[in-house]
Amino acid sequence: MPHTETPGTEAAPAPRLRWWTELPLLLLVYACYTAGRLLARGDVSTAVDHGLAILRVEKALYLNAEHPLNRLFTREPWIGIPADFWYASLHYVVTPVVLVWLFRSRAVRYRAARTWLMTSTLIGLIGFTLLPTCPPRLLDAGHGFVDTMAQYSSYGWWGGAASAPRGMGGMTNQYAAMPSLHVGWALWCGVMLWRFGGTRLMKAAGVAYPLITTIVVMGTANHYFLDAAAGALVMGAGLLLAPVVMRTADRVKARFATAAAAVPADSPAAGSPIVSAGCQTSAGERIPRQRESRLAAGAEPSASPKDAGDGAPTPAR
Repeated sequence: MPHTETPGTEAAPAPRLRWWTELPLLLLVYACYTAGRLLARGDVSTAVDHGLAILRVEKALYLNAEHPLNRLFTREPWIGIPADFWYASLHYVVTPVVLVWLFRSRAVRYRAARTWLMTSTLIGLIGFTLLPTCPPRLLDAGHGFVDTMAQYSSYGWWGGAASAPRGMGGMTNQYAAMPSLHVGWALWCGVMLWRFGGTRLMKAAGVAYPLITTIVVMGTANHYFLDAAAGALVMGAGLLLAPVVMRTADRVKARFATAAAAVPADSPAAGSPIVSAGCQTSAGERIPRQRESRLAAGAEPSASPKDAGDGAPTPAR
């Protein structure tokens, strides 16, 4: 039996996203991300304590991959220098490129993907605030880490303050290490490339990008392994919460639309079409357009009830 739809019950079409509304939204979230990193500085001694605690846990669980990777990156410039460029640039380039690609070629999937990324980023800001963490490169040299960003700073635009350009180290929070959103954003990009890339090369890039990023953040001594794991967990939490966020946003939009459409019949807005359809006399009387057209044609105006009581019509003005 063919499916028939009852008139008036068709599902409303999904709203079409526009770049001029998406761009300010994404810029706002990125501004919150940057401001959150700056504001959630915390106490330096507390951040160092958190970093050392993570290092102790990793050693107890035999997860301490940072030391051998950092020694490799320090000893081999042909590995360390590209890794520093990877860390300092791709985080801020690949993610926007994937967003634009999804917006242009996978519009049906874009809104869910964007909401996932934004929700996870905001969760990461909570982590920065509650758990300021000293990265390995800022620990005392006795702990065996070398800051490769500082070691190879003459090859790039960064100085001694991680990936910040020279002279701008004070504009970044170097203790916003837990969770690693470098790894989190790379994982999001990898999932998008794997699911929607369509070619083997794109799928291979979807696997390689988050894996290489995880190795890079540890080898450059910018993050612990548990920072990277926390970044993946944050993305998982954002994925679970994204449908709730979208439903909430839809309900808020629907309420605003309903409030805008529910205009009282006796409000000035409701009477405006009638008012605009006439002309105003000097005494404040409004004459319908039909009477106005008769006056323009030279016809005698009909007497109003008041005129009939006086026995003579009122001359036209």
